[in-house]
Amino acid sequence: MTDDMLALARENQRKAGATNVEFLKGEIEHIPLPDNSVDVIISNCVINLSADKDRVLSEAFRVLKPGGRFAVSDVVTRGTVPEQLRRDVLLWAGCIAGALEENEYRLKLAVAGFEAISVEPTRIYEIDDAREFLAGEGVDVDAIAPLVDGKFMSAFMRAKKPGQSAAEKATACCAPTCCQT
Repeated sequence: MTDDMLALARENQRKAGATNVEFLKGEIEHIPLPDNSVDVIISNCVINLSADKDRVLSEAFRVLKPGGRFAVSDVVTRGTVPEQLRRDVLLWAGCIAGALEENEYRLKLAVAGFEAISVEPTRIYEIDDAREFLAGEGVDVDAIAPLVDGKFMSAFMRAKKPGQSAAEKATACCAPTCCQT
């Protein structure tokens, strides 16, 4: 987050009267929180902007509590995407060029340690969406649009950090008096 983004978030927090919210300045690849400290991670088209998605997902796993949830909305692809789109910096900033293929996203989440992984499409972009988006970007729209028809989608990626084992639950301290001998 930038200082301007933090200021806006804090102003919106104040307007909403939200008292159970805290904003920290940091990088998504190095989350400034301790291990096992977060219940839920949410994000909206931010992970695609990182060049090191494996690091982002391992950081998300690290900070989540056992049983914690990962709930992210992002752009993902289905199948091969033309390299011209992936190389275009303007499209990178628009969450397109950095998009992971949906099965690759699932695999990266699993490698990071997540379970109960799902990808739920919320919008599949058609050829007319591609034409509208690519117009004015210095891209041959007529050549590229048919290649991206149905290949990009907005989707919810959901996953869960495995919970505590039965033995861990039995010995976990859950109230001020439960750990007393």
